[in-house]
Amino acid sequence: MCTYAEVTYKVHYVCVPCRQSNKYPWDGAEHLCPRCRAPMVQAGHDFAAPRKTDDSGWTAVAAVLEAGLRYEGFEPCGCGREPKFR
Repeated sequence: MCTYAEVTYKVHYVCVPCRQSNKYPWDGAEHLCPRCRAPMVQAGHDFAAPRKTDDSGWTAVAAVLEAGLRYEGFEPCGCGREPKFR
């Protein structure tokens, strides 16, 4: 059974310079940061934001998102989980 096919889940969007994370529907639209009005980056369904004071955590998030990776625990269709490091 496809997990993401039955229910519309919101996706995490991140603004790394502001250290801001919000959830919006995945509709293909550009979502802007509420603080700086810059476009936010899609981080995936399973993103867990570090605390704003966690410098090393946000450095790691910036490196992952700049590499084009997303925080996804499910397969793209949601049928199963792939064991991988987050």
